[in-house]
Amino acid sequence: QKITLTTAHVLPARPRVGIVINLSELRLFYYLAEGQVMSVPLSLGKEGWQTPVGATRIVQKRKDPIWTPTEAIRAENPDLPEQVLAGPDNPLGQYALTLGWPTYMIHGTNQPYGIGTYSSHGCIRLYPEDIEALFNQVVEGVRVTVIDAPYKLGWQGNRLFLEVSPADKPLINLSDAISAIAGSTTQMNWAAVDKAVKQRTGIPLLVGARIVGVRK
Repeated sequence: QKITLTTAHVLPARPRVGIVINLSELRLFYYLAEGQVMSVPLSLGKEGWQTPVGATRIVQKRKDPIWTPTEAIRAENPDLPEQVLAGPDNPLGQYALTLGWPTYMIHGTNQPYGIGTYSSHGCIRLYPEDIEALFNQVVEGVRVTVIDAPYKLGWQGNRLFLEVSPADKPLINLSDAISAIAGSTTQMNWAAVDKAVKQRTGIPLLVGARIVGVRK
């Protein structure tokens, strides 16, 4: 069976500061110093428990956190204990980053097979090794921006790439966004654009190239 490994991503069209989470592509971007970017997959809120869009900050870091189910979660599953101590049964995993939004966190998981799906109660779950790396890098107060962008456009040198996520969401203003970033100095491959939109692989596709010798 053919396996495709996505080793490159277009960065979201947002200020490259702190943590940016894109709901549509189930991915977190953390902008480190000197232009480096940490990019990892995640899982998000399931139907009825959607992760909110907006801006917040990390207000607390906790290693070996204790999980206290909210009243809403306990109403869904009354058999849950009042608290789950640190250990293999804790759904928060070994690390948790509490957000400024009440009850929302970026944390690990004891069910790593759920990463890449919409399966949480609104929190952002990461693989154990990814949350450990992120936990060791960030400090309290770091900005967290949650967006929902089903497509992204970006330049690599003189080449323009389009990345469309598999999420079944409308691609609002895609043509306007392409026109704005491409301008009059880009030779567009509209067949490639159509392919990206139809296949929605989440893989950046080359859709245009800047005409050499023409100023921006």
